[in-house]
Amino acid sequence: MKYAICNETFVDWSFERAFEFARECGYTGIEFAPFTMANDASDISAQQRSEVRSQAEAAGLDVVGLHWLLAKTEGYYLTSPDADVRNRTTEYIKTLARLCRELGGGVLVFGSPQQRNLLPGVSHAEATDYAVSVIEAALPVLEETEVVIALEPLGPAEGDFLLTADEGVSMVERIGSPQIRLHLDVKAMSSEAEPVADVVRDHAEHLQHFHANDPNRQGPGFGEMDFVPIFQTLHDINYDGWVSVEVFDYEPGVERLVKESIEYMRACEEKIVT
Repeated sequence: MKYAICNETFVDWSFERAFEFARECGYTGIEFAPFTMANDASDISAQQRSEVRSQAEAAGLDVVGLHWLLAKTEGYYLTSPDADVRNRTTEYIKTLARLCRELGGGVLVFGSPQQRNLLPGVSHAEATDYAVSVIEAALPVLEETEVVIALEPLGPAEGDFLLTADEGVSMVERIGSPQIRLHLDVKAMSSEAEPVADVVRDHAEHLQHFHANDPNRQGPGFGEMDFVPIFQTLHDINYDGWVSVEVFDYEPGVERLVKESIEYMRACEEKIVT
């Protein structure tokens, strides 16, 4: 397994300190929330991009990509009926793709539920049409930068649009581009009818990226979710992408979350039957 961690986990730590601690714990990848650099990615200077990439490389970390793409931004919305808003959102996705490539990453995890939930008067079918149009318009830059959008289904606790892996695959197949694939998140999958391992297996063909966390919103191993069958399935489907830790509840403390999450995952990996 290749283990990464999302950089907002470190809250107010400096990038240098966060990267060094992540590598010390055994992670080899770092995944960025753009808002940790600026609320709008357009405001991240070329110098800052270069410095952040250099800091990650100096710590021995690969930059995986970006997530929380639209968090803390204004004026962007994936499923808006307003054509101007959709056009701005497309242009912002292009900006994010260029940022991702300049940092050394290759994937944009598209979650951001607060910028994709159904707006008043918009049906799910209409919202899907709007989302597809926004993403399709960004394809030339995604192809140019060789960056993949990984669509992230999220459970009903997060929103009301793109709630299941099946819905994610439906959109992936409708767009029909190698630049658009599927992201799976353990916490989100725990809301589906099937066991998490089965969801992973059933959607292996489209899987691009993977987030490890517990349904309690903390790290893997901090709740009751058993990762052994999940990791067994990732092994069985020959998944060779990143397993990236993303947490939402920092109550255990940064050091514990970062260190004990990877310790637990490694322990689970040792139990895989090869």
